[in-house]
Amino acid sequence: MCRNIRTLYNFDPPSTADEIRAAALQFVRKISGFATPSVANEAAFNRAVGTVAQASATLLASLVTASSPRNREVEAARAHARAVHRFGSQRSGGEAVITT
Repeated sequence: MCRNIRTLYNFDPPSTADEIRAAALQFVRKISGFATPSVANEAAFNRAVGTVAQASATLLASLVTASSPRNREVEAARAHARAVHRFGSQRSGGEAVITT
């Protein structure tokens, strides 16, 4: 099940259609409660993913900002640092080290 929908706006390079679709898939999974839909619900599920992806792409294309675009690598490093601080780092043996 989805745990995180990432911010897609104001990045350099801009978000791709695949990234927008992945976020839409995560959103539809979350609100439907299905990680994968049944055969009976598959068409409705896929239609919802397409609709949410289209609405998201329209939203991202229409937003404006005066701030400079964010760097993906810098944001990924910040997210990693937050995760290490929150959950601890991994040792080579796979044991988690929790820092307080």
